[in-house]
Amino acid sequence: MHSIIDYLTQIEGYLGGSQWFPVILIGTGLFFTIYLKFPQFRFFKHALKVVAGKYDKPGEKGDASHFQALTTALSGTVGTGNIAGVALAIYLGGPAALFWMLVTAFLGMTTKFVEVTLSHKYRETDEKGFISGGPMYYMKNKLNMKWLAGFFAAMTIFSSFGTGSLPQINSITNSLFSTFGFNKMLVGGILTILLAFVILGGIKRIAKVTEKLVPTMAIIYFIGALSVIFYNYENIIPSFISIFTNVFSGTAAVGGFLGAGFSYALTKGVNRGLFSNEAGQGSAPIAHAAARTEEPVSEGMVAILEPFIDTIVICTITGLVILSSGVWTEKLPNHFQSTDMTIMADQYDDTNEEDRTKLFQYLGHQSELPVFSGDLIVEKGVIQNKLSIINARSVAENVLVYTTEDQLFSGNVSIENGKSLFENEVYFKGNSLVHSAPLTAEAFTRSLLGDWGRWIVSIGLLLFAFSTAIAWAYYGGRSVTFLFGAKGVLPYRIIYCVGFFIASFADTTLIWTISGITIVLMALPNLAGILMLHKDMKSTLNTYWDKFKKEHPEEA
Repeated sequence: MHSIIDYLTQIEGYLGGSQWFPVILIGTGLFFTIYLKFPQFRFFKHALKVVAGKYDKPGEKGDASHFQALTTALSGTVGTGNIAGVALAIYLGGPAALFWMLVTAFLGMTTKFVEVTLSHKYRETDEKGFISGGPMYYMKNKLNMKWLAGFFAAMTIFSSFGTGSLPQINSITNSLFSTFGFNKMLVGGILTILLAFVILGGIKRIAKVTEKLVPTMAIIYFIGALSVIFYNYENIIPSFISIFTNVFSGTAAVGGFLGAGFSYALTKGVNRGLFSNEAGQGSAPIAHAAARTEEPVSEGMVAILEPFIDTIVICTITGLVILSSGVWTEKLPNHFQSTDMTIMADQYDDTNEEDRTKLFQYLGHQSELPVFSGDLIVEKGVIQNKLSIINARSVAENVLVYTTEDQLFSGNVSIENGKSLFENEVYFKGNSLVHSAPLTAEAFTRSLLGDWGRWIVSIGLLLFAFSTAIAWAYYGGRSVTFLFGAKGVLPYRIIYCVGFFIASFADTTLIWTISGITIVLMALPNLAGILMLHKDMKSTLNTYWDKFKKEHPEEA
C-alpha cells in the first residue's frame, strides 16, 4: 500500500504539484481577462440581474432556471475545498497560499465565464429529452476533436469519484468522528442511502434540493465564521498582512519549521483554489448547460458569480478563521494517520535551528534523512526507543501507542522504512500539527462558541460536501451519457454510491492525492479547448452585448 501511495503522490506532484500547471491555469485566466476586457468587472452587476431572472423569457429550452443552474454548480464547488481544502493549503504553503487561491478565483471568474458560454452554445438533447452539455460537446461539435471530447468525458467520470464522491464523504466522516466519535461506516451508510435517493431522481430533483440546500448551508457557515473572526479581532489585520507579505518568499512558521517556500505556496494555493471553485476544470459548464435560456452568454454571466462566492468570499472567510485563531501553528492532540506519519531513525528538536533546517529540507524533498526500520519497544503505550516521529509535517509530542480496542499497547511494533507493518493492530496518538477539516474545526472553537464551533464545521461540512457529491454525480452521469448513451447512467450511479460508501472509512491522504490527479487531467483538455476557441468566444460575446444594448438601452 505504501508503494502505491508513494507512486500516486509522485504523479500528483508532477501534475498539480508542479509549477507548470499553475502557470497554465493562471495564464489562461489572465489571457481571457485581458482579451475580453475584464468581464468580471464589466458584467458583474449584469450577472446579478440575470440570475435573479430579470431577463427570463417564457418557453426557452432547458431543464433548470438560471438560479437552479447556479446553485447546482455551486453545490459542486462549495464543498470540502472551502473547509478542508483551505486548511490544507495553509498547512502546506502558509498564509501566502490563500493569496494564490484568491488570484486563481479572480482570474477564474473569466475562465468560468468562457467555458460555460461555449459549453452552453454547443449543447445537445439526449435520447430521453434531457439537455446534455459541457466541454466535450464544444470539443465534438465545434473543434471536431472527438478523441479529445472522449478523453475529457472519461476524465470527468474519474474526477467525479476523485473530486465529488471520495473526498467529500471522507471529510464528512472524519469530521464527525473527530468531533463526536460517530462511527465512520454507519455515517457513510446513512448518507449513501440519502445520496442514492437524490441522484436517482435526475437533474430536476437535484436542482430542487440544491436551490434550498446551498443558501442554507452558506448562511450557517458564514455566521459561525464571522463569530470566530470578530472574537479574535486583534488578529484580523496581522492575518491579512501575513497573507500578502509572504507571497513570494513563502516563509512562515509552521509547527517550528519554516514554511515550504514560494513553490509550495503557489502550487498548493492554486491547486486548492481550483479544487474549490473548479474554474477551468470544465465541471460547472455541465450544470449550466441545463439552464433555460437561448443565450449562452447570459448563462456565462451567471457563472462569473461562482468563483466570487465560492473562493473570494467563503474561502477567504475560512482562511481568516484559521489564521486569526492561530491554530495552524499549534500542535494539537490527534489520531495519527499512517500516510501523515514517518518514524525517523534519529531524534530531532524543532526548537533547534539546525534540526529545523534539516527537517525543512527533508519535508521539502530537498534532502534525505534516515528513517527507522526494526522493532519499536513499547511499554504501556510509551515508546522506549530514542527516536522522533514526524506527523503532519511536525515533530510529534506525547506520543502513545494504542491497540485497536483503545487500550495502551505493550510489546513490539515492527517498522519498515518509517512505517508500521501493523496498522490494523495498533495506532498512534499524540500532539502534532493537524490539517484539513480537523484544523478548521479546531479554529471554530476559538470564539464565544467554544466547542459548539465544532458543530458549525461538522454541519457545514456535511451539507457542503454532500451537495458536492450530488452535483458531481450529475456531471459524471452526463459524461457517461456522452460516451455510452443514457443506458449507462444507472450502472454508473450505482458504482458512484458504492464508492461513496467505501471512501467513508478509507485513508484521507490517499483520497486527496487522487483528487489532485483527476483535477489536472480534466482541466488540461478544457483549457486547451477554450484557448482554441478564443475568437469564437469574443464574437459570441460581442453579438450578445450588441443585441442586449438594443433591447435594453437604459441598462447598457
